[in-house]
This record gives sequence, structure tokens and C-alpha cells, in this order.
Amino acid sequence: MSHQGSCHCGAMTVTIEDDPIEVSECNCSICRRTGALWTYAPPACVAVTGEGIGYVHGDKMLALFHCPTCGVITHWSTIDPDYDRMGINLRLFDPRLWEALPRKFVDGASW
Repeated sequence: MSHQGSCHCGAMTVTIEDDPIEVSECNCSICRRTGALWTYAPPACVAVTGEGIGYVHGDKMLALFHCPTCGVITHWSTIDPDYDRMGINLRLFDPRLWEALPRKFVDGASW
């Protein structure tokens, strides 16, 4: 079953093919500031519509995308085209999709 979420203004949407199985909460400098909650999927299982603005920082491994209109972080993708995983901000989706899922705490602040 697919699920669709959007940024606040609706200019960007993200559709995931499968049900998420857990929620990752990262404490890195940007995730703790934005409050993003992550699930992960192969890029082939995710559809993003709208033109996001990419932000690359730190180790330059990921591009973090946000809506140019409302600023909501939608997803991240890796700079390495051979890395078959991307992050999707679950806060874009109805909370009923993710609020009961197990939480995984990621210590991104220590990387």
C-alpha cells in the first residue's frame, strides 16, 4: 500500500510504496533543530514531486531537501549514486502512519 505526504504548503509531495517499519530520530545538529523523523527506502520505491532545494553539509555524503516555499524538510538522498537508500521525513505524513512504530535513536551527533 502506498502512502503520500506533503510539505506544509503542498508544493512538494513524497509517496512511499511500503508501510514504514520503524521511525528513526537523529540527534545531529540539523535533525534536532528541525524535528525530522526518518524512515528509509530504496529511491526506486519513493516518488518526490516538486522542486526541492538541496543542502549539503558536513561530510558531504547527503543532500537534505526542503521546500522552497514553506521550508519544510522532505527527504534526503545520498551523493553516492551506488548507495541504494534515501531518508523520508515521516512528519510529512498522517501521524497515524508512524506514531505507533518503534523508535530508533540515531546518534548522528557523534559522527
